[in-house]
Amino acid sequence: MYGDAETIRRILTGTGDTWAVVGLSSNTSRAAYGVAGVLQRFGKRVVPVHPKAETVHGEQGYASLADIPFPVDVVDVFVNSDLAGGVADEAVAAGAKAVWFQLGVIDEAAYDRTRAAGLDMVMDRCPAIEIPRLP
Repeated sequence: MYGDAETIRRILTGTGDTWAVVGLSSNTSRAAYGVAGVLQRFGKRVVPVHPKAETVHGEQGYASLADIPFPVDVVDVFVNSDLAGGVADEAVAAGAKAVWFQLGVIDEAAYDRTRAAGLDMVMDRCPAIEIPRLP
């Protein structure tokens, strides 16, 4: 329901290649770390967004979306559902083209707000699972 095949394809192939990954740190045991690596292998530029602003996968990190000094195409969200809506709102404010909530990250009101603002959005899906499925 929150990730039809056409929207997933559009985000992964046509929206742009700069992905801000919110919740990405240098902790290799976290899902965000592995997913960011998959995105890179498929040609995406991954921009870590985490309070520590660490460099991850060779990319400079930033403490918030607002701190990123260049345009971001997609905001991939790895935070708890209760915080995800605020991140979606920040993505809209930052001029992102799409928002992707990871598996288990669900906020229906944020989904509705983000879509109403004109952005594509996928919720409760993982791009690392979806991108290899593309023909």
